Amino acid sequence: MSTVTGTPRFSQSRRLAIVLVLNIALIGGLVTVGITARSVGVLAAAGDTLADSVALALGLIAVGLRDRNVDHPGANKPVAIVALINAMILIAVTIGVVSEAIGRLREGSPAVLGLPMAIVSLITLAVMITGAFVLGFSAHREDIHMKSVLIDTLADAVAAAGVLVAGTIIWLTGGLYWLDPVIALVLAAVIGYAGIRLAIQAIAALRGADIDFDND
Repeated sequence: MSTVTGTPRFSQSRRLAIVLVLNIALIGGLVTVGITARSVGVLAAAGDTLADSVALALGLIAVGLRDRNVDHPGANKPVAIVALINAMILIAVTIGVVSEAIGRLREGSPAVLGLPMAIVSLITLAVMITGAFVLGFSAHREDIHMKSVLIDTLADAVAAAGVLVAGTIIWLTGGLYWLDPVIALVLAAVIGYAGIRLAIQAIAALRGADIDFDND
């Protein structure tokens, strides 16, 4: 891929930095609402957003290292390493969410405040859609890290929509609290799938495989 100013690669650091700021701005609100509303779904979104923020920060470093000498045979290795770290964090978040959600389903989900759950999820959905536009939907053709960030962002948007629906139903019905851990399990499935697939691709890239991102 060309490294001329104005190409997608040249603007990667700027786009990643903007998405990182958006993610960091969300974390505090998600954690606060997750605790006060007693929503494992919102807390799962907070954990995922934190994981994404760590991966984005590491990604900025990796992109900087790569762009020092893009023609070097191992120039993309830092990017693949960061993608693998991102995948491992996503898998760890998945395990934590599944454990908590199953525990709530077994013991009976506590009362959840649906309105704040819905509001923060709506804000999260808007932020993630904005992040996807900042990255550009062609980012998946740039490299494995940009693809991982775009996938994470879109998956987070879908998850936020699910939590929004669950929160709205809980708010309107004044019950059905079991929807919260159920939607958390769905969210965990999305996160886990993305994490496992990304890990497989990152390991393949580190072994020197030529990943065809256009056909994924």
